Amino acid sequence: MKIATFTHGGATRIGVVVDDSIVDLAAAAPELPRDMTAFIVAGPQAAERATDAAKNSAHRIALASVKLEAPIARPPEFLAIGLNYADHVEETKMKRPEFPMFFNKQSSCVTGPYDPIHIPRVSSALDYEGELGFVIGRRCRHVPRDRAHEVIAGYVIVNDVSVRDWQRRAPTMTLGKSFDTHGPVGPWIVTPDEIGDPHKLDLRTFVNGEQRQHSNTRNLIFDCFAQIETLSTVFTLLPGTIVSTGTPGGVAAAMNPPKWLRAGDVVRIEIEKIGKLENKVIEEPAGTTMI
Repeated sequence: MKIATFTHGGATRIGVVVDDSIVDLAAAAPELPRDMTAFIVAGPQAAERATDAAKNSAHRIALASVKLEAPIARPPEFLAIGLNYADHVEETKMKRPEFPMFFNKQSSCVTGPYDPIHIPRVSSALDYEGELGFVIGRRCRHVPRDRAHEVIAGYVIVNDVSVRDWQRRAPTMTLGKSFDTHGPVGPWIVTPDEIGDPHKLDLRTFVNGEQRQHSNTRNLIFDCFAQIETLSTVFTLLPGTIVSTGTPGGVAAAMNPPKWLRAGDVVRIEIEKIGKLENKVIEEPAGTTMI
């Protein structure tokens, strides 16, 4: 099942994507939550009800007539990992990590799968990172690797947009990873039954149609399940948490000279069995100023 958050007719709710349409669950199954996190918390029964409601439903809307939003607008946690593909480690000229290098992205950076990415006023070193993300499906702690698949609600695409000079200013990397609009997520959450093995997915990133990244999730150094085991050893993972699993080689920062993103560029990230993100790069609008 592909479940999306969308806006149509001035209202935002969730629905099940079927071919080139979306089944509006607010109409097809009005007893279900209309917020994605609440839907995830409702568990397998809610998922089963949504699946049933999507079958032969009359409450379909053409995908082309809705605005797809980030599946979870404000995840309780937005976590990511650095240096998790060998070719990316090599291009950065850094040492292969012996332990996963996790960092936080502030949840306020989350934006939709087709929304613009802002070039911040304080930097021109804007970079892309195409990544597989997964969404935690239930509150959990001390999850062993062999059971980690049980706590995943589904998979998404993430662009871990990075402002490289700000990223390097502090060892935590959080500032350079958390500018507003620098967390495109989506286009929907794909449930594990449709994905199968998450470690066999082809990933590609394009800028203006030029392929910049191409790898497969089989090349992850620390796979999805190992990441859950490590994170849940330290703290409780909450439903709706997004974990972005790292980027392969081909980032702009590693090129000579770097091919930073510029206004007008279009970044498209595709992951097999999930779909695509496509975000245009624009200058940070003047209206974002507080005073």
